[in-house]
Amino acid sequence: MAARYDNIKEIEQNLDGKGLRIAIVMSRFNIDIGEGLLSACTAELVKRGVDENDMILVTVPGALEIPLALQKLANSGGYDALVALGAVVKGDTYHFEIVCNEASSGINAVQLDFGIPIANAILTTYTDDQAIQRMSTKGMEAAQVAIEMANLLKTIDEE
Repeated sequence: MAARYDNIKEIEQNLDGKGLRIAIVMSRFNIDIGEGLLSACTAELVKRGVDENDMILVTVPGALEIPLALQKLANSGGYDALVALGAVVKGDTYHFEIVCNEASSGINAVQLDFGIPIANAILTTYTDDQAIQRMSTKGMEAAQVAIEMANLLKTIDEE
């Protein structure tokens, strides 16, 4: 059976990071997890062709401060994509839900308000072990998301 969409133009995934400028905002809270995310993210960005001179790292105290730093970077107009890195591990209080929800909401608001892709790699886990297990994969995926979405938006602008 033939594909139903043969006559529709498709913008395909592009993971070529050459020439892209990427800003990373990382929470210092749960720093070991943050640095694990950062290591995986930057390694993947370099692997995909992003020059280290085209990356900037901004650190903030915690996950709730990430959206404001992202907003300032987005407003600068100097980046093709942004990455949010951090870890929120559930404690004994409701504070976990507030931090997770508000950080995520803030990130999405910046992304939509400024039209810049933001890869959200703020881990929200029940235990430190869960965060450690996920940090390498999530950091790598965040780099791929940032590159893919930056390239997608550029391609759409050229259409």
